[in-house]
Amino acid sequence: MRNGGAERTVRLFAAVWPPAEVIRILEDLERPEIPGVRWTTPAQWHVTLAFLGDVAESRVEEVGAALVGAMARAAAPRVARLGPGSVRLGRSVLCVPVGGLDELAMMVRAAFAAVPIRAAPGGAPFSGHLTLARARARRTVPASLVGMRLEATWRVREVSLVRSELDPSGARYTTVVTATVPS
Repeated sequence: MRNGGAERTVRLFAAVWPPAEVIRILEDLERPEIPGVRWTTPAQWHVTLAFLGDVAESRVEEVGAALVGAMARAAAPRVARLGPGSVRLGRSVLCVPVGGLDELAMMVRAAFAAVPIRAAPGGAPFSGHLTLARARARRTVPASLVGMRLEATWRVREVSLVRSELDPSGARYTTVVTATVPS
């Protein structure tokens, strides 16, 4: 499909979704109404392993196959560790660290780097986290939100290739491909 001479693209990333029991812990978190702060929703809670950015639609299947192939070779089990509490990432993002996924992220990034796509994952180091809130319009997430206790562990059973559509009310995510992590 061509649109104005350029191939259509989709915005993609690879992610781990937390399971239902972790979602319940996150849902119990107090979310005070603060001007300029937008809380993320359960449908947005994930840990990004690799961000690809805009990828040609014609390459999505190939990217998905690379992810599935990489996860088929992953050593098991993988345990994600959420917490122990909320932190700021820069001044505008409130998140909770997620450990235990560094090696998985390296595998995913290597698999994507082998696919000839324009937006291969950059060299930024992996920093596992789950975003809880974002400050809008150059504001800062208040320090009072830092240090909220959140702890959980879960076994990672899948890694997803996710399509991201940006919207003023927050990003919308659609899983394109799911790759099973060996158990």
